[in-house]
Amino acid sequence: MPRAASAPSRAADLVELTKPRITLMVTLTSAAGFLVAAPAGELALARFLHTIVGTALVAAGSAALNHYLERDTDARMRRTAQRPLPAGRLEPDSALLWGALLAAAGLLELALAVNALTALLAAATLIAYVWVYTPLKRRSSLATLVGAVPGAAPPLLGWTGAAGEIGLGGWLLFALLFLWQLPHFLAIAWLYHDDYRAAGLHLLTIDDPDYGRTTRQAFLYAVALLPVSLLPAAVGLAGPLYLVGASLLGVAFLAAAALFGRRPSRSSARRLLLASVAYLPAVLAAWVADHRLAAGGFGP
Repeated sequence: MPRAASAPSRAADLVELTKPRITLMVTLTSAAGFLVAAPAGELALARFLHTIVGTALVAAGSAALNHYLERDTDARMRRTAQRPLPAGRLEPDSALLWGALLAAAGLLELALAVNALTALLAAATLIAYVWVYTPLKRRSSLATLVGAVPGAAPPLLGWTGAAGEIGLGGWLLFALLFLWQLPHFLAIAWLYHDDYRAAGLHLLTIDDPDYGRTTRQAFLYAVALLPVSLLPAAVGLAGPLYLVGASLLGVAFLAAAALFGRRPSRSSARRLLLASVAYLPAVLAAWVADHRLAAGGFGP
């Protein structure tokens, strides 16, 4: 039975269930998608706020549901054993209810205040993350690839929130996030492979004793990311500011992946992880800045 906790402590645990750092990243990438899709000289502020808040709520609910489903697995890993559920600070039913309420609130906000397409895509993302990716981690190393699909959805939700349709730009945002995630996640999997093995999770690093496939795939996905990241400029959805920024960032990210491939170690894996964390907000900020400057700023 969970031990009694004070109201502030319980509130902190409920916040922890939402994985705040991941939810923040989801919110920022959703905002970027909206801002690069908003027509020149126009920014529908109310719809923008509803889009990012609704997306954030769905992300927070998905995270709480993930905590609920993985509470036994988390208890077997050192880095997650002190989370609210495995540590016994919250009841599983509380996490389930909290996650369901957050996700339902987010979907409702997107459906009523944004548009049906964005709500539908958010619901599909929730299902893919919670009920496909989460259980698949216990069965197959393909989970990393499958999990990159819902992980790439937030900027697409932002795009559809602004444009009302997916369009080429939405697909390019999705592709950029999809390819970025794979070196990012493979670096994490390498750093915590002992924890994942103890938990019985079948990630690529567990079935790759010499880590050759892991490092090779991280490098190849980084190679693929570079030209994909330049496509917005090639098809006229971004200009020279973005082209220069994406080129420099892509080369730096690729260099970190190449170092990880040549000399896999905790140091090179951590360097790749840090490079990935820096790359994503920077490249999206470059696209947003390029688009909004070309559109004459953020005002009407």
